[in-house]
Amino acid sequence: MQMKLVPGNSAGTVAAYYLSSQGPTHDEIDFELLGNLQGKGNREQQFYLWFDPTADFHTYSILWNPQRIIFSVDGTPIREFKNLESNGLPYPKDQPMRIYSSLWNADDWATRGGLIKTDWTQAPFTASYRNFHADACVVNDGKSSCGSGSSNACLVIHSTANFYNNVDITWGDGRAKILNNGDLLTLSLDKTSGSGFQTKNEFLFGKIDMQLKLVPGNSAGTVTAYYLSSQGPTHDEIDFEFLGNLSGDPYILHTNVFGQGKGNREQQFYLWFDPTADFHTYTILWNPQHIVFSVDGTPIREFKNLESNGVPYPKSQPMRIYSSLWNADDWATRGGLIKTDWTQAPFTASYRNFNADACVVTNGKSSCGSSGSGAWFSQELDSTSEEKMKWVQKNYMIYNYCTDTKRFPQGLPPECNLA
Repeated sequence: MQMKLVPGNSAGTVAAYYLSSQGPTHDEIDFELLGNLQGKGNREQQFYLWFDPTADFHTYSILWNPQRIIFSVDGTPIREFKNLESNGLPYPKDQPMRIYSSLWNADDWATRGGLIKTDWTQAPFTASYRNFHADACVVNDGKSSCGSGSSNACLVIHSTANFYNNVDITWGDGRAKILNNGDLLTLSLDKTSGSGFQTKNEFLFGKIDMQLKLVPGNSAGTVTAYYLSSQGPTHDEIDFEFLGNLSGDPYILHTNVFGQGKGNREQQFYLWFDPTADFHTYTILWNPQHIVFSVDGTPIREFKNLESNGVPYPKSQPMRIYSSLWNADDWATRGGLIKTDWTQAPFTASYRNFNADACVVTNGKSSCGSSGSGAWFSQELDSTSEEKMKWVQKNYMIYNYCTDTKRFPQGLPPECNLA
C-alpha cells in the first residue's frame, strides 16, 4: 500500500494499516503510524522514518508466509518475525485475515505517551492511499485459492497499478512516457512514428481494466489499440480499437476476437460520451465461459465459449496486454477516405488506473491452477447486465459481423446462429 500521511501537526492521530482476523483469539499484523512520533500482542517495535512521510507517497509492505512476517518500507525490510511455533510461540497461520485501514484519534497514548493532545483547530486530518497490491491467497467458504501446498500467489490483484512495475515500453523512440511517479502513461504519434507498450506478465484468464482518454480534436486516421494477444500464426486475441475521426464526429469503438489465428468477428459501436474529454474505464472480462467487453461498467459485447459447436475460443494460450497508437489512415476513418492531418501532430492518448485481476503464467504454469480464483473466474452476466448490453447494442452498435450476409455469402459464422 502506498500512503501519504497526515501533514503538519498530526499529534494524537494514528493512521493504521493492518491485517486482522476476528474474535478474542484473533491474529493481527500491524503498521500503525503515530502522528509526529513513530505502536497488543506486546511484541511492539517502533521506528523513526528516514524521510518525511507526509511529503509524498511511500510503499509499506507486509510479506506474510508460513515461515516469517517481514515489514518493509519502500522495499527496505525493517522487521522480521519468524515462525517459532516449535519453541511455543504463536504464529498467524490458520485464521484468514482481511486488510484494514483507519484514521483515528488516540491522543490518550499515541504522542509521547499521551502528553501531547490533538489540536482540533488543525482538523480535518487527512491521509491518502494509492497503488494497493495484494499478491495473496484468497479464502472463500473456508477454502484457499492457493491450496495447501502452494508457495506462489494464486491471485494477483493490481489496483490502480503503477505502470513502472507492470509494463514495458516497447517502441516509439521516446514517444511513450510514464509520468506522475508511474500513475500516468501517454502514447504519442507523429509523422515519423507511433508508440506502444506491453505488460511484463502474461495472463491466462482475468478481468482487465484500463482507463483511457483518447486523442482529442481531429484524430482522423489514428488508431488507439488496447488488446490482449498471444504470439504466432495461430494466436488468440481480444481487441479494443478506437478509430479516430474528424473534430465533432464520434469515435468508433471497434472490437474483435481471434481464436487460433482466426478473427473476422468485428462489432463496432459509437460511444454515448466524448471519450477525449475525460478518462473512461474499458474492461475485458475473460474466463472459461465467455469474454465480455464493458465500458464504464456497462457490458457492450459478449463472446461465449462455443467450442462444443466448433467455434475456436481463447483458453490455452497465455496473452500479454498491449496498447499502441499508430497511423492507419489507409482504412481507419471512412474506409481510408479521410487521411491523417499531420499539422495536428503530435497526437496523444493517456492511460491510468490499470488493473489486472488475473492468473499470471510463469514458465508455463498458471498462478491460479486449473480451478481458477476470484469471483471473476466464474462470473456470468445477470439479467440487469444483459438488459444494459441490449440497450447499448440497440442504440449504439453500428456494425455487427453476424448481420453482414454480403461478407459471408457461404453462410454466417456458426456462433451467429447459436448466440
